Amino acid sequence: MNGIADTSPRVKARLAGVFYLLTILAGVFAQGFISERLVASGDAVTTATNILTHERLYRVGFTMYLIEMASQITMTALFYELLKPVSRSVSLLSAVFSYVGCGIKTFSRLFYFAPLLILGGAHYLSVFSTEQLQGLVLLFLKVNDQGAAIALVFFGFSTLLKGYLVVRSTFLPRWLGVLSVVGGIGWLAFLSPTLGYQLFPYIAAVGLLGSVTTIVWLLVFGVDEQRWKEQATAAATSIWR
Repeated sequence: MNGIADTSPRVKARLAGVFYLLTILAGVFAQGFISERLVASGDAVTTATNILTHERLYRVGFTMYLIEMASQITMTALFYELLKPVSRSVSLLSAVFSYVGCGIKTFSRLFYFAPLLILGGAHYLSVFSTEQLQGLVLLFLKVNDQGAAIALVFFGFSTLLKGYLVVRSTFLPRWLGVLSVVGGIGWLAFLSPTLGYQLFPYIAAVGLLGSVTTIVWLLVFGVDEQRWKEQATAAATSIWR
């Protein structure tokens, strides 16, 4: 964190953009190109067969999920440092929500990995029938999905607060903050998982628009370094932080 704190604001912004991009790419690849391809919703037999047939690909999916979370943890630290001149307390709260979401989502990935153990042919699993093992595989994958949905609620709160900070900042465009606020409100639909899944295509589209726009701005323009320093100086001399 000390190393991040000593980095220039523009470099922080561009690094945040890089890790934001890695988070999106790793998550989309793992979910859209691996998990969605191998997991047949409601079909335990097909799902188990796909995992066994494409075990190496399935393991790559697990690795990509971990890269996604490692990137998001790094991105969260960078955004905290980048936005704390606006409000240290709100920036910290946003980071805490994000870290809680990362913890939940990372833990849920154990349930994604569990099918490899269940289908691994270990002797102690011989007490279960093939049908029971296949059913367990699908159950664990559904728990993985539910865990990821719970994490989205915490990411929603984090994104909402981050958008508020961007709107109040003087060194980033306010419309980026508005997009972030709208995206955060969308993820909060997962406070009711049923509603969240029903609206997911629309929520994801809005969230992706905000994310891609923010990533491009951070990578191309970074932040207005002079205004960042001015706001940081004003924050340092203020008792209201």
